[in-house]
Amino acid sequence: MADLLRPPTDGPALLRQHLASGSLVVALGAYDALSARMAEQAGAQAVYMTGFGVAASRLGRPDVGLLGLSEMAESARAMAEVIDVPLIADADTGYGSAINVIRTVQTYGAAGVSAIQLEDQLFPKRCGHMDGKTLIPAAEMARKIEAAVAARRNDDLVIIARTDAVATDGYDEAIRRAKLYAEAGADVLFVEAPGDQAQIAAIPGDLPGVPLLFNWVEGGKTAPVTLKWLADSGFSVVILPITGLLAAASALRQTYRSIVDGVPAHPDLDFAGFTDLIGLDEFRTLDHRFAPPTLW
Repeated sequence: MADLLRPPTDGPALLRQHLASGSLVVALGAYDALSARMAEQAGAQAVYMTGFGVAASRLGRPDVGLLGLSEMAESARAMAEVIDVPLIADADTGYGSAINVIRTVQTYGAAGVSAIQLEDQLFPKRCGHMDGKTLIPAAEMARKIEAAVAARRNDDLVIIARTDAVATDGYDEAIRRAKLYAEAGADVLFVEAPGDQAQIAAIPGDLPGVPLLFNWVEGGKTAPVTLKWLADSGFSVVILPITGLLAAASALRQTYRSIVDGVPAHPDLDFAGFTDLIGLDEFRTLDHRFAPPTLW
């Protein structure tokens, strides 16, 4: 848990250590500072800032390109400030051309993220498990990856290249694009929304020698698998972008409906338990240390 009185963990270096270990990195999805904090408390090795979840929590709207760089970077900063584990951040398309990507990488880096995910959709983008996506040319995306690599002010910052080509042009084109992005300098490759288990299993063999990311989306276009199967198949990172969001939305819907129906709500957490969760004791300790004695 982030400590206000000590320097933050070197998240990019720590994430690279995780990637080099050969073990599957499980990155729990978060959509605000509270969910990021709770993910770390649960024991997550890394936290994934989901663009889908940020759009849902900030706007109450779907992930269809409504948020821009400033809003997303602000969300990333809020999450990074309350956790010590690496933060992997969705940066959509980089919010424009290769020149925009330079600013995006440096803005996200300054916000404290450990990895930046860029995708090859045409802006405004769509969630990777929605229909209606359009891609930019592969060569243009490769230049954006080159720009992202060159723009890093911390060489350990991890650049993740995502291709959505399975949905638009088929699996073979997705693999071709991913190889091109690796040649451009991407540290991790992300083939979005593969179909059945056989297609998922083929990815590590078709993209050898580069860490691979798998996107776990309940009810999405990809066949369900297990964490052990992903690790055994050769994936390096699995993100669970909306699992926490769905759980929170389900709990809120049930609780609010019960109250409206006249049934008392009994949350698992009460006021005292929640203030413990968000670190009130830390601020009490700081108050005792630094506040004027007359306040105590």
